[in-house]
Amino acid sequence: MKRSFFCVDAHACGNPVRVVAAGAPLLPAVSMAERRELFVAEHDWVRTALMFEPRGHDIMSGVVLYPSVRSDCDIGALFIEVSGCLPMCGAGTIGMSTVVIEEGLVTPQDPGTLAVETPAGRVDVAYTLDGDKVDSVRLFNVASYLHAADVAVHVPGVGELVVDIAYGGNFYAVVEPQRNWSGLEGMTTADIADLSRALRAALAKVCDPVHPENERIRGVHHAIWCDGGHSPAADGRGAVFYGDKAIDRSPGGTGTSARMAQLVGKGRLKVGDTYRNESLIGTVFEGRVEAAQQIGPYAGIRPSIGGWAHIIGHNTIFVDDRDPLRHGFQLP
Repeated sequence: MKRSFFCVDAHACGNPVRVVAAGAPLLPAVSMAERRELFVAEHDWVRTALMFEPRGHDIMSGVVLYPSVRSDCDIGALFIEVSGCLPMCGAGTIGMSTVVIEEGLVTPQDPGTLAVETPAGRVDVAYTLDGDKVDSVRLFNVASYLHAADVAVHVPGVGELVVDIAYGGNFYAVVEPQRNWSGLEGMTTADIADLSRALRAALAKVCDPVHPENERIRGVHHAIWCDGGHSPAADGRGAVFYGDKAIDRSPGGTGTSARMAQLVGKGRLKVGDTYRNESLIGTVFEGRVEAAQQIGPYAGIRPSIGGWAHIIGHNTIFVDDRDPLRHGFQLP
């Protein structure tokens, strides 16, 4: 059997977003959180086939479109990448929103606003048009919060690192310059990936955060390494690590949300403040602390992220049962 997937490829401030518009496996009419569990259990080969080589690469990410079962949402989104199937992805949402509006795949209930059901909950996207093109996007993300401050962990080859654990749609280890890590200057992406894997393994022994309102979301799988910005248009710079090798080319939507939640939790930002986060390639997401919000026992925030995306092509991808590499591969 040869299966085909029609995809619209885009990038959000540099990070790839492959939007699967047709060919996805049929799933029952349940919430996106439940669909995520079913997809992982029964159809993860779709993710690996579309994200891994030879059809993807080590930093590939994407979104599978589904109709939402919620009357207050325009579309459902399932986020796939090399690391797995995520509860939420900011860059993916910005890219997906641009694709569905420009390609006419969705007609929003309220023009200028797209309501998206994600496994992490509903997120709203405001967009502006220049003719028939999406000029800018602002994502109003899920509630974010500082889960644990000043977590000390011993990382082999580095020594003690003190990190904060924050949630912005995914759990992050938020790392700032300190005695055993001087910052991003002089680090290659390979250096960041090596250090991130070591940090994640060390954290897994001492920290297993669980979202207080959704026990399906747990564990620290991402890290954001924070430093001063290079651009005068930025307040800071961040390198987001995910998967086993991937460094986000964008500033990271859930990463920027987690960073703002961490800064608010430590009294360094407040409601109404902006935080312009620069990526390693110089693109910028404009974060804003929209409001305070309680998440279970935690005082958190409602963040928004402003950015842009561009469509780069249409892509019909075949997965043929005769192909021994049909479900993709990664080099060690």
